[in-house]
Amino acid sequence: MPSPVSRRSFLGHAAAGSLGIAFTGSLEAISGPPAFAAARPAAGYGPLVADPAGVLSLPAGFSYRVVAQAGVTLLESGEPTPSDPDGTASFPHGRGATLVNNHEIGGSEPYRVPALPGLTYDPGAGGGTTNIDVDARGERIREYVSLAGTHNNCAGGKTPWSTWLTCEETEQRAGGAFQKDHGYVFEVDPFDREANQDPVPLKFLGRYSHEAVAVDPDTSAIYLTEDAGGPNGLYYRWTPPRKFRGGKGALRALALSEGGDTAGKLEAMSCYQDDKHIADLSEATAPGTRFKVRWVEVPDPDAKTTSIRKQFTDDQITRSRKLEGAWWGDGGAYFVASYARHTDGSVNEHDGQVWFYDPRSETVTLKVLFGVNPDPAQDKDFDGPDNITVSPYGGVILAEDGEGIQHLVGVTDRGRSYQLARNELNDSEFAGPTFSADGSILFACIQSPGYVFAITGPWKSRDKDGD
Repeated sequence: MPSPVSRRSFLGHAAAGSLGIAFTGSLEAISGPPAFAAARPAAGYGPLVADPAGVLSLPAGFSYRVVAQAGVTLLESGEPTPSDPDGTASFPHGRGATLVNNHEIGGSEPYRVPALPGLTYDPGAGGGTTNIDVDARGERIREYVSLAGTHNNCAGGKTPWSTWLTCEETEQRAGGAFQKDHGYVFEVDPFDREANQDPVPLKFLGRYSHEAVAVDPDTSAIYLTEDAGGPNGLYYRWTPPRKFRGGKGALRALALSEGGDTAGKLEAMSCYQDDKHIADLSEATAPGTRFKVRWVEVPDPDAKTTSIRKQFTDDQITRSRKLEGAWWGDGGAYFVASYARHTDGSVNEHDGQVWFYDPRSETVTLKVLFGVNPDPAQDKDFDGPDNITVSPYGGVILAEDGEGIQHLVGVTDRGRSYQLARNELNDSEFAGPTFSADGSILFACIQSPGYVFAITGPWKSRDKDGD
């Protein structure tokens, strides 16, 4: 059974000759006509100021506070904050917010999510989620377990009814320490602790290496990314049953209903340009490229004998290496392809794509393209975008999970990229960017050694008048 492959481990085995330059730093506007940039124009909030504490460098006028730190801060049950914070969402609560924070724990990490009674799916698995209550300044009030006993909780997505869908990035079968199969999506309520009792896998969303989801607020359709290789992963859509109405508890009730394991319809994306089938998203080499989308039903969503991505031939669907973050915004679903190399089966090479799926036109459009970064050790270009959030100030924020120096990367509505933050601790990835409801705080994580930050400062529009 293949396990998720990190970009670092993969590129560590790639041939040096595969790292040729292609459209380095090129971008297209999030909205508007395509535009290439030979060099990144001035944008964002100005140059980063070195952090005296050697943790997180930010532009002048910005500051951060540590909300949680793995192994240092404590859960209300007395155990230390779990390792490897990843996908995160913020939900307004009173005068502050509640964060739901994934923990991408695969087994070797020092601090597991405690397997508390009633909140644990499989005692053999160490991942899950914690909820963190913060005040209006982002100051930590408390942290507590909301889901335990899940495996490798990577990213996920917010629902329109104010819950969090947390994704297991694995295809782990029961056996050994694991008492149950894994590779599912679970729903977490940020406020109602009773709603999180006796966790229920949403099997109708498929069993595979889930990365992230985006939910259509009008139809409750769910769009999902898969981070897998050998062969590369797929982009999925789940369409609910005709009489389904999204809301708190509705997905759980559907999963527990008769026939709930296969409720609705799970389909994989297949792209076309005119009559030409697109076998891999890396075929797109120009920002603004648009493909027509058709959907192909998944034969066996629970992958009882064969991984879902292996249930299709290459002429039936469209694959992509390292499908990562997802976020609903601007009437559609943004999703990220982190990188592509010839040696992983991709047609062309790049160091990041951001796509936008429009459900009205049934198309996907390449919005952002990062060419192969020639020297990730230099604090110049970006590579390996992972988690994504749509910014209330225009454009998107990307969490970098590449080689060398790691950043939070902003991309304006006009397609200009900029450094928003730099990891001064190490080369660990950023994860989980999400804004507070009022836009005053950007929460984000450094996965190792495990920090959750609240970033504040002079936020302003980064689009037409803000460049």
